[in-house]
Amino acid sequence: MTDSVTILGLESSCDDTGAAVVRHVVGEAPELLSNVVAGQTELHEAFGGVVPEIAARAHTEKLDLCVEQALAEAGLGLGDLDAIAVTAGPGLIGGVLAGVMCAKGLAAGTGLPLVGVNHLAGHALTPRLTDQAEFPYLMLLVSGGHCQFLIAKGPDEFTRLGGTIDDAPGEAFDKTAKLLGLPQPGGPSVEREAREGNPKRFKFPRPLLDRPGCDMSFSGLKTALLRERDRLVAEHGGLRVVDRADLCAGFQAAVTDVLAEKSRRALREYMGLAPSEPVLAVAGGVAANQAIRAALETVCAEFDTRFLAPPLALCTDNAAMIAWAGIERFRTGHRDGFDLAARPRWPLDRSAPAMLGSGKKGAKA
Repeated sequence: MTDSVTILGLESSCDDTGAAVVRHVVGEAPELLSNVVAGQTELHEAFGGVVPEIAARAHTEKLDLCVEQALAEAGLGLGDLDAIAVTAGPGLIGGVLAGVMCAKGLAAGTGLPLVGVNHLAGHALTPRLTDQAEFPYLMLLVSGGHCQFLIAKGPDEFTRLGGTIDDAPGEAFDKTAKLLGLPQPGGPSVEREAREGNPKRFKFPRPLLDRPGCDMSFSGLKTALLRERDRLVAEHGGLRVVDRADLCAGFQAAVTDVLAEKSRRALREYMGLAPSEPVLAVAGGVAANQAIRAALETVCAEFDTRFLAPPLALCTDNAAMIAWAGIERFRTGHRDGFDLAARPRWPLDRSAPAMLGSGKKGAKA
C-alpha cells in the first residue's frame, strides 16, 4: 500500500459542479489541498427548483474550469496525481454522466487510474476526512434527495437502519419554501424565517413517531403546512409576515423532533455493537441547519456519544468528499475501467430492501 495518495475528485450529481484535490499520508490526517465549487442557483432560480437539463449543460461547461482551478490552488499538475475519482451516481443522470465522461477523458489522457464513487458514500465517509472517525460509526445522511441512518463499517460496507419512505427532509424544505414564496434553495430560506417565528403556534404532525423503528416520512408534514397556509390566506386575504415565520418555525421544529427521536432509536441499535468510541455523525445539506444540529448534539449527550458534523462547506455537495472516498476505495485496491457507468440509483446497503420503490433502474435507496 502506497504511504501517500493524492487524488482529484469530481462531483456533478445535482446542481453543484465540484473539483477538489485531497492528499493522505498513512498515519496522518488527510490534507484538503483545494476544494472548488461552482453553484448554479441563479440558473434555476426562476424555475423554483433544479432543472436537470440546465444542470447537465452547466456541468459540461464548468467541469474543466473547476479542475483547472482545483489543480492550480493545490499547486499541482495532473502528473502529480495518483488517480481520478468521480461521482458515478446516484443523482441526476445528465449531470452524473457529464462528470463521469470528464473523468474518463482525464484518465485516458494521463493514464491515471479511474475510481467511481457513490455520492452517498462521499457524504457518509466525510467524518473520516474531517475528524478521522473510526469504524464503526453511526451516520445520519440527511440531504435534499436522501435521508437514512447507516452504520458505517468500512469504505464499502454500510448497514441501513432506516430512512425516509417518501420525501427527504431537504426536499420537504425546498417544497415548503416554494409554498411560502421563499427563494431557493429552500433549506436556508426556511431556517432564516424560522428564527423569527413561534414554533409552537401550529400543531404540525410528527410522522411515524407512533411506530417502532427508524423509518421516517416528511410528505404528510409538507401537506399539513399547505393546509395551514391555505387557511391563513383565506382568513386574512394573504399570507402575513408573522404567519410565514410561524409556519417555517413550526415546520422546522417538527422535522427536528422527528430526526431527534429517530436518532435515539438508531443509537440504541448501534450501541448494541458495543463500539469502543461511539460516534453519531451527520452529513448532507440539511446537516447545515443549526436547529437540527443542536437537537442531535443533545441526543448524543444523552447517550454519552461523540457528535460529529462537518464544516458547513462540506455539508452540501462537494468534490472533497468524493476525492476522499476515492482514496478510501483506492487503498482497498479498487479500480474502474472505461466501462464505468453513470447510475441514477445506487443504494449504499445493497442487501436492504428498497425504501422508495424499484424498477428497471434498480432501487432508489
